Amino acid sequence: MTADVMAVQLLKRWTELDTQRSTWESLWQDIADYCVPRKADITRKRSAGDNRAERLFDATAVHSAELLAASLHGMLTNAATSWFSLRYRDPFLDELDEAKEWLQETEEVLYTALARSNFQEQIHELYSDLVTFGTGVMMIEEDDKDDLRFSTRHIAECYLSENDKGRVDTVYRKFKLSARAATDKFGEDKVSQKILKLSESNPYELVTLLHVVRPREERDITKSDSQNLPFMSCYLDPEAKQVLSVGGFNENPYLCPRFLKSSYEQNYGRSPSSSSISDIKMINKMSEVSIRSAQKQVDPPLMVPDDGFMLPIRTVPSGLNFYRSGTRDRIEPLNTGANNPIGIQMEEQRRQAIRQAFYVDQLILGAGPNMTATEVVQRTEEKMRLLGPVLGRLQAELLQPLIERCFAVLSRKKSFPEPPEVLGESTIEIEYVSPLAKAQRTGDVQSLTRLFELVTPLAQIDQGVLDYMDTDGMVKHLIKTVGVPAVAVRSKEQVDALRSERQQQAAEQQQIMEAQQTATSAGEAAPMVKALGGPDGINQLLATEEGQ
Repeated sequence: MTADVMAVQLLKRWTELDTQRSTWESLWQDIADYCVPRKADITRKRSAGDNRAERLFDATAVHSAELLAASLHGMLTNAATSWFSLRYRDPFLDELDEAKEWLQETEEVLYTALARSNFQEQIHELYSDLVTFGTGVMMIEEDDKDDLRFSTRHIAECYLSENDKGRVDTVYRKFKLSARAATDKFGEDKVSQKILKLSESNPYELVTLLHVVRPREERDITKSDSQNLPFMSCYLDPEAKQVLSVGGFNENPYLCPRFLKSSYEQNYGRSPSSSSISDIKMINKMSEVSIRSAQKQVDPPLMVPDDGFMLPIRTVPSGLNFYRSGTRDRIEPLNTGANNPIGIQMEEQRRQAIRQAFYVDQLILGAGPNMTATEVVQRTEEKMRLLGPVLGRLQAELLQPLIERCFAVLSRKKSFPEPPEVLGESTIEIEYVSPLAKAQRTGDVQSLTRLFELVTPLAQIDQGVLDYMDTDGMVKHLIKTVGVPAVAVRSKEQVDALRSERQQQAAEQQQIMEAQQTATSAGEAAPMVKALGGPDGINQLLATEEGQ
């Protein structure tokens, strides 16, 4: 396929995606205006630094969205705690020290690369897009210095398309770049004549470009060069219909999670903001009206007679108003009869509905003064389990492809230690150990705790009931459920060695005790032997008893 034909074909597909996305843009603009004003550039474009909160009279939705985004960040990808771990699909490898040590070192390399990169700042922006627009877009690229580089893209730039499995695998991104930067990036022989002339006459003027990432339809799987990688990367000049560069990726570099997604809708998701946009608009309108009502009461309109006063009327402190002597006309305030408490009550109802839509009640635990520590823990876990459906989608569309992409990039850079030969072609799986993921599994821990509470009094009556309990299996299950680090747990070989040593010590102790008992018995028998005349006397006595 020639470059011109490729450009025309890709631009035609972009036009189709643009048409499909146009139905979402008005909703996104409303959400941005009322929930995240700093990103309110969807259908209305504003200058940098412009005031974008002119339609905002109540910030409940803004604060709730920020709280939910920060909470997801802290509960799913907290930099201070481990939020994922690696394990083998083959349980036999989990019992081998060599295999477990390599897997642990691999985890440390992954965490170190994430900490060294800009992951934490960019993932928070992604959560902000998820809870507001319902769809987040993040790109993971290789970096020569920090190994990994993350960039969260504004939804206004991106046009998405799903595959047959419902996963986003095609991303068109429209962005602006200065003419000078475009020329430096792609080369003077690749850019159009317009961009080349702008780079000389006005190098800082912005030009619109298009970046396309999609599965490559035609490639030679026996080659691994950039033109035959599984995913195509193509930069276009849409105005000139010209291809600027063509490359590729081994994996899809884009992560496109959706907070919620209707089964009959494609490509884009919905969010708590879209679910409560009517309440958000209403509370802003009600707040605007309440502010005007309060203004009328604090600084009411005045009733002034049409004659008898010397204009203008002065309403400033210490202002003097003159009227003709002898008249009984006065300046009086207009009583509007406003009832502010009713308005405040209705506003609070809307605010509470918005907070519930953003899970504020689940994220902030109202602990009473008489609550025990156990009750606080249980209530916290119950509230966090309510976010289970959200966690499932985020694990499938965000966390798993994120870790797989980072693992693949670091593996190609040979950042991991050399794997032991025992691994062979074994498969590595991802296990999530974030606070939110642990909360989903705490039911098993509570069940085991309850089992011990019930069995303990029965064991005092009959020790046989303990035969039903496999303590080794319980401990292994608790270690896996709670997410105890591998460094804090002994391997099966170490446990077997400790038990063997303990049994050997017990056997030696038993032999010592038997020897002591034998010596004690021999010491007690010595006086009797002496009284019978020694061994000869004992033999004579035994012979006499046999004769009888």
